[in-house]
Amino acid sequence: MNRTATRVVLTLAGLLAASAAHAQPSAAEGIAKYREMLQDGNPAELFEMKGEELWKQKRGPKNASLEQCDLGKGPGVIKGAFVELPRFFKDTNRVQDLEDRIVTCMETLQGFKGEDVRKTAFGRGEMANVTALATYVATASKGMKMNLPQSHAQEKLMYETGKRLFFTRGGTHDFSCASCHGEDNKRIRLQDLPNLTKNPGDGIGFAAWPAYRVSNAQMWGMQLRLNDCFRQMRWPEPKFGSDATIALSVYMGVNAKSAESAVPTIKR
Repeated sequence: MNRTATRVVLTLAGLLAASAAHAQPSAAEGIAKYREMLQDGNPAELFEMKGEELWKQKRGPKNASLEQCDLGKGPGVIKGAFVELPRFFKDTNRVQDLEDRIVTCMETLQGFKGEDVRKTAFGRGEMANVTALATYVATASKGMKMNLPQSHAQEKLMYETGKRLFFTRGGTHDFSCASCHGEDNKRIRLQDLPNLTKNPGDGIGFAAWPAYRVSNAQMWGMQLRLNDCFRQMRWPEPKFGSDATIALSVYMGVNAKSAESAVPTIKR
């Protein structure tokens, strides 16, 4: 074969290889397709149903339901509450996220001991019920835009605190939240990592939790998601409803302004 023919063959081979590579879906596209296929039968719907039952069921020492729980929109109003949480609540004089606020309602309306509920391991006892309740409440705001309030001084303070925590490095690996979620186009293995210092897009980051985790067949709220991030960074794991987790949620939630909530989503 002469040199000209060889060049032609090599050129064609290169074009075919490039064409084949271009035709192959990216890892991110493959994962997105996988989630799309699972979404129709998302097991999170079972948790949502359980949460609705718990919301209306009379329970606890006071034998009362949570139907008068005030999540920031008025007693009993759940639609639109999720996309405005965390927020400041006058009765507790604290900024609270959805899960912590639900525990407050369980305490005040139903007579549960909030301290005991907060100490319960994720996925067990009343903490499992809190996750189901959060899934039910959050689902009522699906498709609505994130719009966390920043009018109260404590809300603004929590945002600034969350921002500092997000970029603080520590632990045995000298990691911070920003190590994984502070830049565009980063990933771990096949997992794309959204940039949470700005609006990552609809149904991504803060606007995607609670979510069903296929890998361990569990429903995770944002409190557990953050707890696991602290674990992976080799930081001490935070207490449920701690100021650290609330502050980080405020920071991410405010940054996600105008993103549409997709809860309940499904994750790998």
